[in-house]
Amino acid sequence: MRVTRESLLRIAKETVQERAYNDPEIVAGYLTGSLRGEPMLGGAADIDLVFVHKTAPAKPREFIKLTPDFHIDIARRAKDEFKSPRELRSDPWLGYEMYDPVLLYEREKFFDFVQASLRAGFEFEKPPLMLQRCRTLLHHGRGNWMDISEHDGKAGPKEVRKFMKALFHAVNAIAEISGPPLWERRLLLDFPARAEAANKPTAVATVYGLLGASNVDAEKVKGWLNDWKHAFKLAAETPGVDMRIHPARLNYYEKAIKALLDGDAPLSALWPVLHTWTLSAAVLSGDHLKFWEQACNSLGLLEGFSEKVSGLDHFLDEIEIMFEEIAAANGLDAEPSTSF
Repeated sequence: MRVTRESLLRIAKETVQERAYNDPEIVAGYLTGSLRGEPMLGGAADIDLVFVHKTAPAKPREFIKLTPDFHIDIARRAKDEFKSPRELRSDPWLGYEMYDPVLLYEREKFFDFVQASLRAGFEFEKPPLMLQRCRTLLHHGRGNWMDISEHDGKAGPKEVRKFMKALFHAVNAIAEISGPPLWERRLLLDFPARAEAANKPTAVATVYGLLGASNVDAEKVKGWLNDWKHAFKLAAETPGVDMRIHPARLNYYEKAIKALLDGDAPLSALWPVLHTWTLSAAVLSGDHLKFWEQACNSLGLLEGFSEKVSGLDHFLDEIEIMFEEIAAANGLDAEPSTSF
């Protein structure tokens, strides 16, 4: 099957139309994510669709396998999530999701009103709202750091997951200074340009350092992939696993990881490997958990966990200082505003 961006777009339109026809609860459907630009990474991609429902949907997310390399990722939202467009402008995730999606279906006049309110006065990308979104992300990062800041026992998947979640929000707090949030497959690949745009190029080395990248090379990471893949497959069939560890997404991650490892920034693959492996390890035991532990120890993430948490604390502080400087340069309050 020959797959192109155009054929994926056609599938997206057909899927939305078919689902909306059979489900009167669907108010609107739109395309977001990488398919609006260049979706392929390692020859695999997903189709990110969002359905807006009249009421809160029972199932917030669904994955549909098309081929081993392509799947549909459906997110469902309640219409009430969009009832305050002014608040939407300060939402670091939903704000960008609605700012420039591709509308594929609309049962009632919903989309134009929300988007017009979101874009009103060209305020969305200006410093006040930009800083509010960035500070929201930083706040989330700090909250996850707090959850692990006093951990003094042996770290495991739960603690490493919290650490990575805090770091993910910290990276995106910087990234949103100049654009939409970054996602897991391309996080470290795209972050250098965003850090440069934020006049914070040293943040790249800090993030790699917090992950322990200096302790490994591309060949070492390649050597983990068989154990990573086995863990992913087993976890995907295990109750309670994070929904992102799904059989339809194996090639989506694996082919991207291999492409990154063979590219110009091979250790940018470290994020999708470690992130998905940690989510898998959370529901595994025995050798599968041991192999994950060995990889994490190679990175200094378990035995040196308290040092990593301390380093994360300093990084979050640096970002907060950077935001204070941006605020001062634009005549804004040092603390986040509560409304706009």
